[in-house]
Amino acid sequence: MSNPTETAFLKLVNQHKGILYKASRIYADSVEDREDLQQEILIQLWKSYQNFKGNSEFSTWMYRVAINTAITYLKKEKQRSNNHTDAPSHFEVQQEDYNPTKDRQLEIFYRAVQELNSLEKAVIFYFMEGMSHKEIGNNLGLSEGNARVKLNRTKEKIQQIIKKSGYEF
Repeated sequence: MSNPTETAFLKLVNQHKGILYKASRIYADSVEDREDLQQEILIQLWKSYQNFKGNSEFSTWMYRVAINTAITYLKKEKQRSNNHTDAPSHFEVQQEDYNPTKDRQLEIFYRAVQELNSLEKAVIFYFMEGMSHKEIGNNLGLSEGNARVKLNRTKEKIQQIIKKSGYEF
């Protein structure tokens, strides 16, 4: 790909870097796994960028690639031995504001999200990005009503998981 293409790609990814952070927090437990997943998503985004036709918003396309890559990554990780080590990753997505209380709440929330199945994680991910029920449904192949029900049930499930852990917001 040409240099202008690379520049445009990097600009778009930088504008939507929160997607990388959220996807990695939802789908990976450890800091190392999150960094690895962010790298995998970036690689897949770059490989797929030439196929992005602009029929949807870049962020919508990026969500889809991020979720599909995260699910594939999880499947591969489950198949790997727990005794392997990977080279350290050099890509870092930084949080813009640090608030210890908020950080603790987010950590508890993301731990609860780890217990969800792949579809529930995707629903929450899209919800966190401010998508409407219709947009969530379109991205996941669900009707608007089904997306609404799935989102409400997933929120309730997260609340139950958090309460079981002994923490309430």
